[in-house]
Amino acid sequence: MSGLRIAFAGTPDFSVAPLEALLGAGYDVVGVLTQPDRPKGRGRQIAASPVKAAALTHGITVSQPLTLKDEEGRAELAAWRPDVLIVVAYGLILPPAALAIPRLGCLNIHASLLPRWRGAAPIQRAILAGDGRSGVTIMLMDVGLDTGPMLLKKEVLIGADETGGSLHDRLATLGGAALLDALKGYAEGTLRPVAQPAEGVTYAAKIEKAEALIDWTRDAREIERQVRAFNPWPVAETRLEGEQLRVFEAKAEGDGSASADDRSACAADGRASAGDRNLSMGDSRVPAEDSGGSIGNAGTIVAVRDDALVVQCGRGRLALRQLQRPGRRVVPAADFARGIQLTGRRLG
Repeated sequence: MSGLRIAFAGTPDFSVAPLEALLGAGYDVVGVLTQPDRPKGRGRQIAASPVKAAALTHGITVSQPLTLKDEEGRAELAAWRPDVLIVVAYGLILPPAALAIPRLGCLNIHASLLPRWRGAAPIQRAILAGDGRSGVTIMLMDVGLDTGPMLLKKEVLIGADETGGSLHDRLATLGGAALLDALKGYAEGTLRPVAQPAEGVTYAAKIEKAEALIDWTRDAREIERQVRAFNPWPVAETRLEGEQLRVFEAKAEGDGSASADDRSACAADGRASAGDRNLSMGDSRVPAEDSGGSIGNAGTIVAVRDDALVVQCGRGRLALRQLQRPGRRVVPAADFARGIQLTGRRLG
């Protein structure tokens, strides 16, 4: 399609859907850059990246340089003579000499509505911050950190129960569709790059494992967002008498949650189609009283219900629904609590 010679640079699962979209649309992908094979999983077996596996399935040439900062590392990319390089979560810095190789430049798919959430972890940071919307931006790359001019945005609503994993998957698929629109318009000259505004810039710092530890003195709504953002990685966690307890699903209650009407509205928002908006650039129940919060009691299990363990937070209460002990499978709260006296015990 279109006669363009396209090189692709990507590494994790998020990059696979855009690569498959290009191939499905008939584009000529002349080569794929991905990071070197690395140890993975509990057995630390050397494994190919998801993008490498996808590329080899389609018979595409793969290059895995350690760096693109020297001429040797850039040699294969230059030999492919690409018209454009598509970059999606590649994980290596592209120096000016690499950016200059494709005739039409380098297009990047970024998983946020730029200039909000430039940087490494835009999906998790959007959920942590309580953003109502996210999306993808297709931009022309420059030497800055996600600072290049924009070609196209596609927007989605963040659902009330959205996790880092579910938003990741939605945006990966959306990124593939947005890429096809942007690439066509850019090549034909109907889409022109627009500089990012100076206002509204935020940075999405890399997620650190230490951020997974729950601070029960915080607002229940904040902790709920932490649980959702960090599912499936690094997974929010606490301690029960010194033993790690991972929390995969939780919901704020009392003063720590939105009203029923708000929740219904958010749920309806979350069911909206990913392509709804395209932005082209040109047995005990918790008593009603004392549910607001108490720093001194934060982390205390105040109730064990059929569907959840209810924990007092600094403000509001959090219902823990899906839990995991070390070396065990993820289980519903009722299964976790079976045969154990938990009410009155403290987490943290």
